[in-house]
Amino acid sequence: MIARAEDFRERLTWARLTSPRAIGVLGIVLGALAFWLALPPVTVRSPVLPLLVGILALAAGIWSVTRGERRVGWAAVAIGIVGMAGGVLATRSGEADLDSVVVWSALAAATLRYATPLTFAALGGLFSERSGVVNIGLEGMMLMGAFFGVWAAARFDSWALGLLAAMIAGGLLALLHAFFSIHLRADQIVSGTAVNFLALGITGYVFIDLYGDEGTPTGIPRIPEVRIPGIEDITFIGPVFGQLNLMIWLSFVLLIATYVVMFKTPIGLRIRAVGEHPRAAETVGISVYATRYAAVTLSGVLAALGGAYLSVGFVGSFNENMTSGRGFIALAALIFGNWRPFGLFGAALLFGFSSALAQRLPTAYGESAGTLFEALPYVLTLIAVAGVIGRSIPPAAVGRPYKKQ
Repeated sequence: MIARAEDFRERLTWARLTSPRAIGVLGIVLGALAFWLALPPVTVRSPVLPLLVGILALAAGIWSVTRGERRVGWAAVAIGIVGMAGGVLATRSGEADLDSVVVWSALAAATLRYATPLTFAALGGLFSERSGVVNIGLEGMMLMGAFFGVWAAARFDSWALGLLAAMIAGGLLALLHAFFSIHLRADQIVSGTAVNFLALGITGYVFIDLYGDEGTPTGIPRIPEVRIPGIEDITFIGPVFGQLNLMIWLSFVLLIATYVVMFKTPIGLRIRAVGEHPRAAETVGISVYATRYAAVTLSGVLAALGGAYLSVGFVGSFNENMTSGRGFIALAALIFGNWRPFGLFGAALLFGFSSALAQRLPTAYGESAGTLFEALPYVLTLIAVAGVIGRSIPPAAVGRPYKKQ
């Protein structure tokens, strides 16, 4: 009996290791490895090895797709192609150029900086869309947070009051979107688009009216950085985590808190219920209107925190339309992450890494290379919306106005 049990366990383990999903994940790893082999510190100079590893990644992805694991399989195919292309291009570059661009600790720290505003906005979109309301207005809410965060920080000489003002501004704009989408049952895409234009107009007019051509004043109180003593001298970890902005740490906390609230508490169950089956939720005593109002307003508060990080924490000033489409990229990260906190965070890191790499490429390959690579987040946005790498399944009632009986 013991021998049979051991044999059964071995067969079960082998079945899991050779499942289509496991092979697809292996393909993703191989695709990333194909690129990494040509980068420091390995720096393979022949394109043969990246090509071989990339072909294995493609084979694993195709094998998974043909056996029904489409999402992971297509991801392995896409990453295999990118890994081969990146590996071959890297082998054609000089080692000195690669060493100046690919500094992993600097890239990791920059990735977190660029991913943070996307994480805040995507978490906001998660609450709104899980409750059943599409929030295209994340861009405008980020912009409101960016401007009013700077304005209040300069006015009251306090970055904390700047964050508070940003949260209020983003929450009010989200409340307006909620009123049109929930109470008036307007088209949620049109309402969100109108919110974006409204934010662009308000911030642009007030910015010119208050600061004119001179721009925001210098010396605005900045959100502080958190130094962790004892780890600054540790290889790789020290340069990445030894000195991060307070908002980056806050995004980590909110990420975990969002997961716990959304999937482990009655509040999260209510939010998901009104986003999936609002009629059934109302029959058990859940107020669909109140839940959606609260979720959409919270989404504006979180998105505004992302905008405030850009202006008060990252740049230290405000420029018209400084969010530059980050709200839409955050929405794509939400779709990429399948409306789950850690999934959207992974997508935000991917977008952040592309921006971090684009920032470093001009030092070795000229401005044109960096400019070209900056388009990658928008290309990935199109891929996410089109559902090329697997079709994401949104909440069942998202985008559908609800009429109380």
